[in-house]
Amino acid sequence: MKIARLLLFLLALHFTGTSYARQDSTCRLRISLLTCSPGEELYSAFGHTAIRVVDSTLGTDIVYNYGTFDDSDPDFYLKFTKGLMLYALSAYPFADFVREYQYYQRGVIEQTLQLSCAQALQLAAALRKNNMPENRFYNYYFHTDNCTTRARDMIAQQSGAGISFNNILGATAPTYRELIHSYLDKGGQYWSKFGIDILLGANLDKTVSNQEAMFLPDYLLKGVDSAFVENAPLVASKQVILPETPLDQSAKTLLTPLTFFAGLLVLIGGLSLLPSKGVRKLLTAFDIFFFLSLGILGILLLSLWIVRVDDVCRNNLNLLWALPTHLPLAFILWSRKEWIRRYFRFVFFFTLLVTVCWFFLPQQLNLAVAPILGLILVRSWYRTKA
Repeated sequence: MKIARLLLFLLALHFTGTSYARQDSTCRLRISLLTCSPGEELYSAFGHTAIRVVDSTLGTDIVYNYGTFDDSDPDFYLKFTKGLMLYALSAYPFADFVREYQYYQRGVIEQTLQLSCAQALQLAAALRKNNMPENRFYNYYFHTDNCTTRARDMIAQQSGAGISFNNILGATAPTYRELIHSYLDKGGQYWSKFGIDILLGANLDKTVSNQEAMFLPDYLLKGVDSAFVENAPLVASKQVILPETPLDQSAKTLLTPLTFFAGLLVLIGGLSLLPSKGVRKLLTAFDIFFFLSLGILGILLLSLWIVRVDDVCRNNLNLLWALPTHLPLAFILWSRKEWIRRYFRFVFFFTLLVTVCWFFLPQQLNLAVAPILGLILVRSWYRTKA
């Protein structure tokens, strides 16, 4: 009888030991958020986010990256214009990830998440499932559904942990455009900033919520730093994988959009005061090119408003000065017909109204637009006298 009890005890001890061994092995799963510093190119100007999963039992160290896409697609640029950017989740060794960012001298910060074994297992399983060929692709929208928001949502929704984020914005919440400007100004990408401000409409001037601000990697980093799970900090530890290398400020150009168009306004304004016939012919050639360019730009803005599936190009108030009607008028503006003079008289007063209402518009116009408005005022007024 005693021998039987002893055998039962040893058997129970064996299975208990096996159970604890399995639980211990699952707890060796470590999941962390990787935040990468901005790069010098426009596509990397806002940084990057990825998820790292380390399984010491299997000896694997995998990075899940939601920021990959295939630019070899023959319809890539057409889809890009329509806002149908197809991005994908990719999984590859952490060493390759670090090597890439080391090559580009970009910093990487790791935040190890304080998740239970069950939560870590659930999140790792969700990432593996999401990486299957039928699940890994998604439509990319740069400020609402991108590599950073995908990482945030996977951690918050698929881990099973009740994660709550504290406020990271302060008393005054910024707009999407202001957040984007802060990165482009820091990187000296003034022409990119000008292009973005021209192409993207008033919907970008919406004030962001705490959750919406986390479309940017740095803000998700702050959000995760502030987050709690079951009354405990979400971040168990934080370390610098690669130090951030300051962006090369020597690449900043003195010829910004503002200085270029301001200089052009002074030049054209001065020439417009001269009575010389040769100067008038030169200015007529300038007017053809100038109003033709404005008309083409207006048609582009109107087309993006219509064809894009997202809303970033809608309600674009740059159409108030880049009138599509300038395109056909540019080819006959030298005509002395009265209706053409009336057209430019309307353009003058309408542009004057837009200029007066600058600070009251629901869209923040790029400062370089101000001298462009000046050029329109000067040349449309002189076209009424031609």
